[in-house]
Amino acid sequence: MKKAKTISLVIGGFVAGALISLGLPALADKETAQGLPIDELRTFAEVYSAIKQGYVEPVEDKKMITNAISGMLGNLDPHSSYLDADAFKDLQVGTQGEFGGLGIEVGMEDGLVKVVSPIEDTPAYRGGVKAGDLIFKLDDTLVKGLTLGDAVKKMRGKPKTPIKLSIIRKGDPKPIEITLIREVIKVQSVKSKLTEPGYGWVRVTQFQENTIAELSRHLSGLYKSGKLNGLVLDLRNDPGGLLNGAIGVSAAFLPPDVKVVSTDGRTPDAKQEYLARSRDYLRGTREDPLQGLPVDVKKVPMVVLVNAGSASASEIVAGALQDHKRAVVMGTQTFGKGSVQSVIPLPGNSAIKLTTARYYTPQGRSIQAKGIVPDIIVEESGNGTAPPRLREADLERHLSNDREKESPREIVRDAGKTPGKAAKPENKDKSKDEPEDEMPVRLEYASKADNQYQQAVNLLKGMQIMQSKVQ
Repeated sequence: MKKAKTISLVIGGFVAGALISLGLPALADKETAQGLPIDELRTFAEVYSAIKQGYVEPVEDKKMITNAISGMLGNLDPHSSYLDADAFKDLQVGTQGEFGGLGIEVGMEDGLVKVVSPIEDTPAYRGGVKAGDLIFKLDDTLVKGLTLGDAVKKMRGKPKTPIKLSIIRKGDPKPIEITLIREVIKVQSVKSKLTEPGYGWVRVTQFQENTIAELSRHLSGLYKSGKLNGLVLDLRNDPGGLLNGAIGVSAAFLPPDVKVVSTDGRTPDAKQEYLARSRDYLRGTREDPLQGLPVDVKKVPMVVLVNAGSASASEIVAGALQDHKRAVVMGTQTFGKGSVQSVIPLPGNSAIKLTTARYYTPQGRSIQAKGIVPDIIVEESGNGTAPPRLREADLERHLSNDREKESPREIVRDAGKTPGKAAKPENKDKSKDEPEDEMPVRLEYASKADNQYQQAVNLLKGMQIMQSKVQ
């Protein structure tokens, strides 16, 4: 499969899947400065001079320096990048769960904008934009020849203004045109509902500054109807977000002071262990949102749902609950973004987003370029099939996994202490004319049409489940 040149961004400046540490001290003082590469710097100066003197059109010094910085960072890995003043501001606003735009996580493939995922409850999601769509025109501007940043800026705009997307969609012979109305997007971090008496569903869509408090509120609400017999934590298509949010969500379900995640990099600040304790997940507040949680939350039988869209912070949570045998992880292999990005402010209200560490599960497993392999594999559709999804290992220049091979580890088929038996789907010969089962255009999570959720509830009830074949 051809590797896509993809950098996951959300229109309006929200960077999905980044573990962000805002306000870190500059790294330059952390190590003794080494000798400068004089020959290479001389070559750089000669190229700089040649452009200034001989390029067909004048080029501003600021633009050349900015391009040089962008090139240095962009060629390290898919997640390191230069943030100009607008991008830096959008990043900071995005972590608060509110930003302007269309609500699409995008990348670049063959010079076109590729939709990684539309975000729930946004203009793109409601307008019918689908994962895998290739956008080739924005209004009357062809995408070919634009950088991803330029294309994202084209899609930004004032709320209530329209933009037309021209799309190539696999399976459709003709291009599709979709007109969307830009709006200020407020992403609801946590959702929940009691799907039936005794069984609750709580979904984290993104890890934001308010996620821990919102999770506490939703869990308390579920228990108002009485004790739960089982709980499903849904992290599917959660691109990640703030590291402290992942620690707090894990701490809600784990015993106090157990390890949630560790990080390791070259500098002392990059070598950290984070435990299920308030000082590791609280940011700028003295009140612990988890203090008022029902005691039963830490022992209710749990299933965690994940898929290829689960990345970064959501992988930390799934890995922590899996390693401590607190929950059964079900679904499909996660994205595999196991690296930490530190945001380092620069003069002029700009910043760089630099990969500074890898993170590891409590048992020391590296998630980078591998992901979390579920205890029980269950595909999205009832027939066990699913469209191919982009993962970290597919990205060019991705950071390698330093502890394990990037191929999937052995699948654990036993669901551990949680009751239930896993059964493979029957192999029935189908007529060539018999249509395959298809997923709804817009799957309603935790509904009767949600195969993964239904299998999770069956497992919690001790019923037989339909486990997918391992490809």
